[in-house]
Amino acid sequence: MLPAGQVRPQAPPAAPPRRPARPRPLRRPRWGRRIGGALAVLLLLVVGFGVYIDTTLTRVSALPADSAAVSEGTNWLIVGSDSRANLTPEQRAEYATGDPESELTDTIMLLHTGSGPTTLVSIPRDSMVSIPGHGRHKINSAYARGGGADGGGPELLVRTVEGATGLHIDHYVEIGFLGIVSVVDAVGGVDMCIPEAIEDPKAALDIEAGCQTLDEATALGYVRTRATATSDFGRVERQRAFISALLDKVTSPGTVLNPFRIVPLATDLSESIAVDEGTHVWHLASLGLAMRGLAEGVSTTVPVRDGVVNWDRERASALFEALANDERPPENALGP
Repeated sequence: MLPAGQVRPQAPPAAPPRRPARPRPLRRPRWGRRIGGALAVLLLLVVGFGVYIDTTLTRVSALPADSAAVSEGTNWLIVGSDSRANLTPEQRAEYATGDPESELTDTIMLLHTGSGPTTLVSIPRDSMVSIPGHGRHKINSAYARGGGADGGGPELLVRTVEGATGLHIDHYVEIGFLGIVSVVDAVGGVDMCIPEAIEDPKAALDIEAGCQTLDEATALGYVRTRATATSDFGRVERQRAFISALLDKVTSPGTVLNPFRIVPLATDLSESIAVDEGTHVWHLASLGLAMRGLAEGVSTTVPVRDGVVNWDRERASALFEALANDERPPENALGP
C-alpha cells in the first residue's frame, strides 16, 4: 500500500508494435545501359579509326576538272602500277620485278556500278589509243607521259580512258606491287582455284593447278605472268579473278570483325594505295561491296580485232554505250 496522500504512478502507455522491416530490394545490374555504353564507345573508336585512315590516304590529282564525259551510274578506274620505287633490292629480287625505274600501268580496269549489273572491264595495257596531247600510243604509257595542258600521270590516264570509252570516271584508285604484297599478307593469303599450273621464272612463279591459298609472292607473280597460251588475255582474266577474290577476303566477316586483321589491313592499305582527291574511306568500302557482287555481274575484256592492240570499234562501242546508259552489255559486245 502507498502512504496516505501519494498516488501510484501510472505506467507509460505501451508503444505500438513495430512492423517488421521490409528487406531492401537488391539492385539489379543495368546491363542494357552498360551494353549501350560499350557499343557507343566502340562506335566512337571505329569512326575515329576510319577518320584517321581517311586522313592517311595518299591523294593525287586524277579527275580532270574540265571533263566533258557524261554517263549514268558510277565508274571506277582501278590501276595497278608497276612502280618498284618502294621495294627494297631484296624484294625486287624475291619477286623478280626488274627495273626499279619503271612507271607504267601494269593493270587497267574499269568498274561500273548502278541500277544495272556490276560490270568489271579489263583494258589491255597494249591497247593503241589516242593520248591527249601525245598522239596514238599504247594506253599503259599514258601514265608515264606528262607536261603540257593535259598534265600527266593519273590525270592524263583518266583523260585517255574517258576519251577512248566515252564514260565519265567518278573515282580513281591505284595500287603498286608493294601494295598487293602488303594487303595479301594482312589478310593471311587469298583463296583461289587455279585452273592450270604455271611456271614463270620472270615472275618468280611456280604454281600448281587446284584450289589453294596464295601468299604474297605467289599472288604477285600470278597477276603478272603472261607465260600461258592465252598470254595477255589470260593475264587480264587472272587479274580480274584475283582482285575479286582479294576484295572478297578483305570484306569477309572473318576480316572485318577481327581487329587483329582489320587494323593492320586498313593501315597497310592506306599506305599502299593512291586515290583521287574526292575519294574517301566510305567510297572504298562501297567499292569492296560492289566487287563482291561480281558473282552475279559481268566480268569481261574490251573486245579486240587483232591481238590486244586494236579494239573492235563496233563491239567496244556497244559495250561502253550500254555502260553509259547503266544497262547490261549485250553478249556480242563482250571480249574474252
